[in-house]
Amino acid sequence: MTRRGDRLLLAAAALLFGLTSAAAEDAQVNTIQDVFQHLRTCWKPPPPAKARPLDITVVVSFNRSGNILGHPRITYESAEASDNDRLQYRIAVMEALQRCTPMPFTDAMAGAAAGRPFAIQFRNRKTSPDKTSPPTQERRA
Repeated sequence: MTRRGDRLLLAAAALLFGLTSAAAEDAQVNTIQDVFQHLRTCWKPPPPAKARPLDITVVVSFNRSGNILGHPRITYESAEASDNDRLQYRIAVMEALQRCTPMPFTDAMAGAAAGRPFAIQFRNRKTSPDKTSPPTQERRA
């Protein structure tokens, strides 16, 4: 009975966060879009008490069996981030990659993706200004 309750809780969480698949482990990765979607299901940003929100991009490659090939490389972090923020987000990115690998590639996708770099953006900042705040001088100009 707990197993069914766990599944319902997971499905509710997936709907809450706008994820298309409640069971990322069961979904086969067949397209490039599926790679990014699968990784989003594993992403858990650090809580606001540990680090301020920031954007971070990592470049990673996979082998045919879906394991990480080589070492993931951070290629972008928000400029205003502190050293602590960067460290917390780097840890969160590596934990997401660990949770999601091996990537469950279909046979066709395994051949297409093997060795190719993927630049994966983990965005956690607001990208648009708050609509309740008054417009700034730059927005009026």
